Amino acid sequence: MKLEQCIELAHGAGGKSSRRLIEQVILAECRNPLLEPLADAAIIEWDKTRYALTTDSYVVSPLAFPGGSIGELAVNGTVNDLAVSGAKPLVILSSWILEAGLSMEVFQREVKAMARAAKAASVIIAGGDTKVVEHGKGDGLYITTTGYGLVEPGVNLDPHRVEVGDKILLSGPIGDHGITVLLARGEIELEATLKTDSRPLWPMIEPMIRLEPSAIKWMRDPTRGGLASVLNELAHDIGFGVMIEEELIPIRQEVRGACEILGLDPLHIASEGQFVAVVDQKKAVDFQKLLNDIPGGEEARIIGVISDKPSGKVVTLSAYGGSRMVDMLVGDPLPRIC
Repeated sequence: MKLEQCIELAHGAGGKSSRRLIEQVILAECRNPLLEPLADAAIIEWDKTRYALTTDSYVVSPLAFPGGSIGELAVNGTVNDLAVSGAKPLVILSSWILEAGLSMEVFQREVKAMARAAKAASVIIAGGDTKVVEHGKGDGLYITTTGYGLVEPGVNLDPHRVEVGDKILLSGPIGDHGITVLLARGEIELEATLKTDSRPLWPMIEPMIRLEPSAIKWMRDPTRGGLASVLNELAHDIGFGVMIEEELIPIRQEVRGACEILGLDPLHIASEGQFVAVVDQKKAVDFQKLLNDIPGGEEARIIGVISDKPSGKVVTLSAYGGSRMVDMLVGDPLPRIC
């Protein structure tokens, strides 16, 4: 598909436009073996040890929302990209783009939020940078992070290891973060006690690795573009079908209600504290039971299976026997949610 003539909000949504931008511009000019997998982290091997490196930027609006804020989100988003790459998070670097006129109280609040989140995630903030731009040109503050972690022995998260019959495991309810940020903007009238699901995922992923690392074949955190987009990327990469059962996907009622009002699909709404994994069918139930016994994993479910058809597509099956194709997110209905 032809690339757009200028940058649009949709290019930052994690859907089709984002994928085109990455493949046709960035990958086309910077192609190399480390970049080509387009994974959440680059895996670098040195002296028989594998390390994971990731980087991300946070432009969420508003800066604070129920259950979290940009400083806390920046840490959790970074450590989670390492965690779903099979790496124990160790170190974070952070860069702050500050707008002249930003309240010092807000800046201090977000530094404290980042420090608390780093302590909770057992990582250290080892360095960074600050820049200040003119008033009106920075929207308060933006944060860029770089994370470093150590890939656990026995982990091999290569989508080409995925086989027909493998199970799809989801760690918990989807869409909480995206709808929480939307409600915090006051754009729709909806009473809800919803809060962001932002949290570090390593405490849930590490026990799975300890149980059977070779049985975990692929992992992602469904942030921008939601569950639908990451599963479509997987289907595209492996050439198999991804079949998920709609009634098995945990979604809170507040998320369903907001999506119905706005005409959105919950499968396209971002989560910041969940992961989806493809695991060997023989170990899937063991993994689910393991997660169900970990605080925060009580609602983990096996939601689907890898199928030989339809090739490269994601299909949801309803409780009534119907089915529908689920595509990657098109456009950006909820800009700046992370």
